Amino acid sequence: MTHTPSQPAAHLDEVQPPVARKVPSLRTHHGDSFEDNYEWLRDKESPEVVDLLKAENAYQEAVTAHQEPLREAIFQEIKGRTQETDLSVPYRKDGWWYYTRSVEGKEYGIQCRVQAQDTGDRVEDWTPPAVEAGVDIPGEEVLLDGNVEAEGKPFFSVGGAAVTIDGTLYAYAADYAGDERFTLRFKDLRTGALLPDVIENVFYGIAFSPDGTRIYYTVVDDSWRPYQVKSHVLGTPVTDDEVIYQEDDVAMWLGFELSSDRRHLVLSIGCSEFSETRLLRFDALDAGLSTVISRGERILYEAEPFLLENASGSAEERILLTHNRDAINSMISLVDPAELARPLAEQRWTTVVEHSDDVRVNGAGVTSTHVVVSVRKDTIERVQVLALAGLGTPEQAAPVEPAFEEELYTAEVAGSDYEAPVIRMGYTSYFTPSRIYDFVLPTPGLPDGELLLRKENPVLGGYTPGDYVAEREWAVAADGTRIPLSVLRHASVKQDATAAGLVYGYGSYELSMDPGFAIPRISLLDRGVVFVIAHVRGGGELGRHWYEKGKKLHKKNTFTDFIAATDWLAQSGWVDPARVAAMGGSAGGLLMGAVANLAPEKYAAIVAAVPFVDALTTILDPELPLSALEWEEWGNPITDPSVYAYMKSYTPYENVRGVAYPKIAAVTSFNDTRVLYVEPAKWVQRLRESTTGRNPIVMKIEMEGGHGGASGRYVHWRERAWDYAFVADSLGATELLPGAGLK
Repeated sequence: MTHTPSQPAAHLDEVQPPVARKVPSLRTHHGDSFEDNYEWLRDKESPEVVDLLKAENAYQEAVTAHQEPLREAIFQEIKGRTQETDLSVPYRKDGWWYYTRSVEGKEYGIQCRVQAQDTGDRVEDWTPPAVEAGVDIPGEEVLLDGNVEAEGKPFFSVGGAAVTIDGTLYAYAADYAGDERFTLRFKDLRTGALLPDVIENVFYGIAFSPDGTRIYYTVVDDSWRPYQVKSHVLGTPVTDDEVIYQEDDVAMWLGFELSSDRRHLVLSIGCSEFSETRLLRFDALDAGLSTVISRGERILYEAEPFLLENASGSAEERILLTHNRDAINSMISLVDPAELARPLAEQRWTTVVEHSDDVRVNGAGVTSTHVVVSVRKDTIERVQVLALAGLGTPEQAAPVEPAFEEELYTAEVAGSDYEAPVIRMGYTSYFTPSRIYDFVLPTPGLPDGELLLRKENPVLGGYTPGDYVAEREWAVAADGTRIPLSVLRHASVKQDATAAGLVYGYGSYELSMDPGFAIPRISLLDRGVVFVIAHVRGGGELGRHWYEKGKKLHKKNTFTDFIAATDWLAQSGWVDPARVAAMGGSAGGLLMGAVANLAPEKYAAIVAAVPFVDALTTILDPELPLSALEWEEWGNPITDPSVYAYMKSYTPYENVRGVAYPKIAAVTSFNDTRVLYVEPAKWVQRLRESTTGRNPIVMKIEMEGGHGGASGRYVHWRERAWDYAFVADSLGATELLPGAGLK
């Protein structure tokens, strides 16, 4: 069977891409010079730059105009499978149940709550109320209607929300531009009126003090690095807000949260290789911050202070440490705070979860009765719980893990309350829609706990999980390393080497591409595309060492692993090797640029979303957003000539060469603060002037969006439809398989 892409509405010879003028700029480091003709595109305020970006959009619209019917079809499939009027499972916080409603035809969620009732039966009291989609219930309060808040604004996103313990005040941080700088407002839930307090330019994450008199928030510096935690006393001028802590090291990130029992403010300072935690006791604010372990010890850790009942029944102060001290995959220890005054080598730590080469410990928290642990084993994220009774003693109980039947799945903590007898869990797999469970914590009468299914997200349009197949396969890299692959396909696809294939990857920051259900992906599978997720080095799927073998001076392993995954697919018998595309975003966009240079002949098309393709230029300038924070991921090319040379040998922009590139779509946003629009803008100019082929190279730019694109769910669906239509058209996979599609 012959598969050919549909032809463009206008012949490429008749539609010319925009050509930026060349303004040579010489960049010299460590005796090496690189001439950059397009660095001037960084001037976001320049009318000439804006006009060029608009011309890029016009060009891609002309080149891809023939894909519009396919985009519309995929959008309608996404819409048709989504229950548009729906609501989240209510979760309890203090005396209220909180949940989000979505309404057909509306872009944004509506945040609601109803009052909780206590009966004396603890599990019953933590059983969510029966709330129906589209049906108001008595006593329901609307905290924030995103549709009202977004009216008349080009962008809207909530970066954090908080309610006081007594339930009377609500705080929310909203972004109206896509630049991830939020405006913090306060609402009196007794009257519905907004308070006069307004705080501009805050970052993600806000929290009220336990007494509800002040709010804690984070501020970013000029390079978009969170560097201050501040407190605002309600009713006082914002100019009087107190700086609780300021982090001056440009390579360190700052964040905070309340401890699980809400007795401490917990400040987390760190990078990808070591960290520092500072604690502030709410009952002793004047005592100031105390440091758990100094960053000078070069330990990567998290700390959770809590009260642990001893054998005599009295509560003792303890700190739960998740750390990598002599433990590359991390472990969990229990520490008496008094020990922290001693030199580290003399401190006595009690092991709670020992180190394992096969299990990555990702984190731990506490409830009033249990430790809740997140671990990763055999690439799969799992949850385990340990009783506090006997913790750190020979009487410590064995961990209990909720059991699931599928081979490839993701199970994670989706919320917990310190006093609750349950923890909220999220579960999903490639073909099981997202589920919400409450896991009843083990007791002597229920030693294994109990999973209670609260909801499985409905999927409309006749979706049947059995129509699809997910399998674990392994590619082999050139150095012999086995690379795990998740291979997804429609069950009717035959292994006759004729199907189309798409390889997706990320491979940075120890982020794992975990199994998860995605309605848009069904539209590709229904068109016969075999979808491969390459779990390459640089991610976290196989533990900390998997990450470390794909960063800094090992970064090229990420790229060659992805090419090995592509080779596996091409030789698997499932696809026609000439019908393979690649896709990735952000750092995965850097991956796309690297493989385009290394093996352009292996791909018919590449989609690079918000791509980090000019990484060396960015990281060489510590004044640019987040640049200094990247040194722990890629190395510091400013001070280290070997890092500079290594990065220059792979960064996509510098390594564009005279070869026949495949079809390439760079997708970006004008207001992205993480990967600036200028990176793909420069990249596509170099690609076009260098390619020896005739494949179109386009850039699609959202002029009012941020790193995640534009806001609003329908807009997001159209963006994903654009990406998938570009892939499907390039691979000649535009028609639905017999019997597939919406029903």
